[in-house]
Amino acid sequence: MQEVINSSYQTVDSALSLIKSGDRVFVHGSAATPLELVNSLLDRAGELHDIELVSISTYGDINWNRPEVLKSFYLNSLFVSANVRGWANTSSGDYVPVFLSEIPRLFEKGPLPIDVALVQVSPPDQHGYCTLGTSVDAALSAVRSAKKVIAQVNPLMPRVLGDGVIHHSRFSAMVWKAAPLPEISYTEKIDSVTREISKYVAGLIEDGSTLQLGIGGIPDAVLEQLVHHKGLGLHTEMFSDGVVPLVEKGVITNEHKEIRKGKIVSSFILGTSKVYDFVDNNPYVSCMDVAFVNDSDVIRRNPKVVAINSAIEIDFTGQVCADSIGTYQYSGIGGQMDFMRGAALSEGGKPIIALPSTTKKGISRIVPCLKEGAGVVTTRGHVHYVVTEYGVVNLYGKNMEQRAKLLISIAHPDHRESLEKAYFERFGKL
Repeated sequence: MQEVINSSYQTVDSALSLIKSGDRVFVHGSAATPLELVNSLLDRAGELHDIELVSISTYGDINWNRPEVLKSFYLNSLFVSANVRGWANTSSGDYVPVFLSEIPRLFEKGPLPIDVALVQVSPPDQHGYCTLGTSVDAALSAVRSAKKVIAQVNPLMPRVLGDGVIHHSRFSAMVWKAAPLPEISYTEKIDSVTREISKYVAGLIEDGSTLQLGIGGIPDAVLEQLVHHKGLGLHTEMFSDGVVPLVEKGVITNEHKEIRKGKIVSSFILGTSKVYDFVDNNPYVSCMDVAFVNDSDVIRRNPKVVAINSAIEIDFTGQVCADSIGTYQYSGIGGQMDFMRGAALSEGGKPIIALPSTTKKGISRIVPCLKEGAGVVTTRGHVHYVVTEYGVVNLYGKNMEQRAKLLISIAHPDHRESLEKAYFERFGKL
């Protein structure tokens, strides 16, 4: 039976008293991570035990690295972000491989029913409605299905329109806490390699395309290259600051989309105050349930979908590892396959893997075989375009030998000789 909210805001301790030992607790993610609630909950280590925390990407300083926390709490992560990466790779944490589009199903009908959801929301309007702010994604299904919902109400949280509109009566407890949202910018990290990659990727984007972009230097750099394009649309699991100037310049108009024509569709927003101000009460932006946004059958209905994703490494056959370094869990599957497949099925669509040819330490990202234990996120049957700073290749319809040759052609020159040797050992010819 759903709990009903008290008539006034509660203290953090009072609100968190609703959580009992043995509960599975969902933690709202991205810029909406409710740090006040999360860190106060972790401070109850020892008092509580056998608490399972479920989250996607969280941001901000989470004070987890303490023996008492690791003894009382277990992190069952659906996507591994930097602030809890160490935790997920301990005996007190783990990772669930899952497509982002299917996470709501885990909560509603699958093996991860939620006891308590911790969320951060915008304040109630005159009708009593809050919004999930910058992160609707899987939080919406967590709120709908959880037995109890504890909300951190933040007056600095943008009121973001779309699916994430929640009446305050759904909350079991509300805590008032004004806190700046975490700000992330990759602009200063755009180097010469990133710019070369972005030029190649931009060259694949036609006027009237529907874009999916992630966060990072490459997506931001690609957006900078699109100022002279026309009639672009945006249907993406997330977006950041780089989208704002293209809307202001009339480049992103969403006029050619079939799904939510005339609107930006996303499931979460992450960036700086520039994009947070842009989405605040903006009817042009629709933040929606990730089960809808990342549904490949929905994505494919838009024209010329260009999905731009990255990777940790790619092997000669086109297998893309984007979530782990060997057996070390670095991130997660996320929505990469949702959009790679959706773009491939879209009329005129282009699924793109864009990555620097080497790591920061100079190690080739194009390899004969993936590291032992590495996860395959995009299979060799799904990969199409691969872009490095040395060019573009299309692996679609190519056999193993052809793929290897093409990938070597866009590898870093310092590694081509060793890659050609591996090619000869595998295929017996040059």
